[in-house]
Amino acid sequence: MTHTTFGAHSTTGDVLAGIDLTGRTALVTGGYSGLGLATTRALSRAGARVVVPALRPDVARQALADVAGVEVDQLDLADLDSVRAFAERFRRRHPALDILIASAGVMACPQRRVGPGWEAHFAINHLGHYALTNLLWPALTTADTARVVSVASGRDATWRLRWDDVQFERGYDKWAAYTQSKLANILFARHLDMLGRARRVRAFAVNPGWILTPLQRHLAVEEMVTAGWIDADGTPAPGLFKTVEQGAATQVWAATSPDLDANGGEYCVDCRVTPGSPTDGVEAARLWALSADLTGLNIVG
Repeated sequence: MTHTTFGAHSTTGDVLAGIDLTGRTALVTGGYSGLGLATTRALSRAGARVVVPALRPDVARQALADVAGVEVDQLDLADLDSVRAFAERFRRRHPALDILIASAGVMACPQRRVGPGWEAHFAINHLGHYALTNLLWPALTTADTARVVSVASGRDATWRLRWDDVQFERGYDKWAAYTQSKLANILFARHLDMLGRARRVRAFAVNPGWILTPLQRHLAVEEMVTAGWIDADGTPAPGLFKTVEQGAATQVWAATSPDLDANGGEYCVDCRVTPGSPTDGVEAARLWALSADLTGLNIVG
């Protein structure tokens, strides 16, 4: 078990204290909003050159106008052609990639089909990042040591991959689709680390905790009130939510902590490594094979 002095209330500043990322290149998907923005700011303050691929580059540039050392580029994770084009541009400018944080995502959105008919949560939260990681693999392996961080959510024992209906073609449930994609994020990191550790690429999945961010944009106020997240006036329930700096701390810690040099493939919560499920290895290998089949990409290894 990895020991750490950090916990649920630690911030990005806490976990980066004393860490110098000068000369390192980091990529943060979704790095201009919510947890991604807090992550970009933190890595930049520590000296990293941060690349932020964005669905809306103009909005990203405005959000990041006061952040030094940030490069914004176009990327639509729901479109594999866009992922390929971005990866090609990135590799022309940056031969090595030290940190890849897969932070972008959607939650509980209305039913939507993207690409060749893929369900949007699975496509954006998982398949887009799977493809991006594969296409940036040469840059990750060129770095002396690299880390990939897959931002998941709070894992529940009831979560499952719908192997017989991954794309929800037999009826849609927004929460089942979301949790499937978040379980995929966890399993992706598990198998990626197994494949990459010989090339000095380690991978982690993280649960950032409860944070109010634009991720909740598809939820009605009434739904959040009923769930007990906020009251009728929009005030968050006391003690339930972290700040964005606290929420981003675990992904920044997983991306940079020297305490994790001997670890990988782990699921991290509150800046700590937590035990996975005994079946994760088998499920992760099966998901990897499915993802390779769907995207036509299997470069890692």
